[in-house]
Amino acid sequence: MIKKENLPECPVATTVSLIGSKWKLLILRDLLTGTKRFGQLKKSLPDISQKVLTESLKSMVDDGIVERVAYPEVPPRVEYSLTDLGESMRPVISVMEQWGKEYKESI
Repeated sequence: MIKKENLPECPVATTVSLIGSKWKLLILRDLLTGTKRFGQLKKSLPDISQKVLTESLKSMVDDGIVERVAYPEVPPRVEYSLTDLGESMRPVISVMEQWGKEYKESI
């Protein structure tokens, strides 16, 4: 998790630093519907590389937004879900979705 002293002074900049990438927002969007496995996320984001998906998920886990659960099975099964902190992003993503719809209708 990022240390408080390393976060930007501005709260908006803090939010952007945590979820500001295109891929992190889309991963959040997908996880808002429930727990997903890596392959499910990759399939729903066909333009993302495996490396970027892995790095984004790891970053979000480190930041406390996403939880990663690895099951000791063969083959290994790993699931990703939102933490309570990640779940608190639901209204933010919802407002962004609504704004995007309204913008598309206005042009």
